[in-house]
Amino acid sequence: MAYKVGVFIGSLAKDSINRKLAKAVMKIAPDTLQLIEIPIRDLPLYSYDYDPAYPPIAQQFKDAIAKVDALLFVTPEYNRSIPGSLKNAIDWGSRPWGKNSFALKPSAVIGTSPGAVGTAVGQQHLRSILSFVNSPELAQPEVYIQFTPGLITDDGTITNDGTRDFLKQWLQAFEVFIGKVSTAEGRAKP
Repeated sequence: MAYKVGVFIGSLAKDSINRKLAKAVMKIAPDTLQLIEIPIRDLPLYSYDYDPAYPPIAQQFKDAIAKVDALLFVTPEYNRSIPGSLKNAIDWGSRPWGKNSFALKPSAVIGTSPGAVGTAVGQQHLRSILSFVNSPELAQPEVYIQFTPGLITDDGTITNDGTRDFLKQWLQAFEVFIGKVSTAEGRAKP
């Protein structure tokens, strides 16, 4: 059996390099990790006015989070932070008060950008938000990928052996982390 991991892709762009990274990670994931995208594109902007009666799309989003064992955030860096669409999704998932879908759900953060620091500052903002919503986070190893032309093909093939090996090792570390958090919370491996 495998852990089910919900994948949030922070960019809404169809040709996003972070979408390529997510596809690549899904492609190389071991059989013990089942990575499933949880789409965020169609969520309306969050307002507490919705709390008494969540719109169906937002309830489906929360239900999708409930069905997974862990969360993977694949995010670009926008203006030294995360995209508004990703923050909006986290707001939906953490509300209404007392019904936080992220609480005690193990998580990890990765990202890619053309720059040498590969989303490092944006990831730190995201980690702060995830701490507040009580999602235990894999702290090490960190994944900051500098995206270069041809690094990942459109079908999710990683062309650099070192990058592919690093991401495979990172996935193994994430799986171990999920197991530790699940054990600590009294949830056995499925």
